[in-house]
Amino acid sequence: MARGFSKAIIVGNMTRDPELRSTPSGAQVCGFTVAVNRSYKDGSGDNKEQVSFIDCSAWGRSGEIIAQYAKKGSGILVSGRIEQRSWEDKEGQKRSRVEIVVEDFNFIGGGSGEGGYSGSKSSTKANEPQDIAPEDISDEPIDLSEIPF
Repeated sequence: MARGFSKAIIVGNMTRDPELRSTPSGAQVCGFTVAVNRSYKDGSGDNKEQVSFIDCSAWGRSGEIIAQYAKKGSGILVSGRIEQRSWEDKEGQKRSRVEIVVEDFNFIGGGSGEGGYSGSKSSTKANEPQDIAPEDISDEPIDLSEIPF
């Protein structure tokens, strides 16, 4: 029997501010929805637009970063696995939901003015060469816990 594989990659904009919650065990989870637009031509040649709204959840540090730096309208690229959850609501009705459980993400769009995370507080543009003198380079090890992603 073949082993299953589930992977989704989407690019879109957040439809609302991300919501960070804690589980009873203390785990952090961030829930958000991404609007994904698709343009196509119908049978008569007219341009049409279709929007899909995809629910996503990010656990742990990824969820904390998304909740901290993203907001409604922020552009985001999400990759992860597709997962279906089932439960009974308060009225006893069976419900289910398909969502992407985030394994990796990147903020897209501008970091200044659009609410995205720019990754740098420097005024230097990323594509401009920088002159770094050897004496400016520290021999101290990098503390990876200080990196926000």
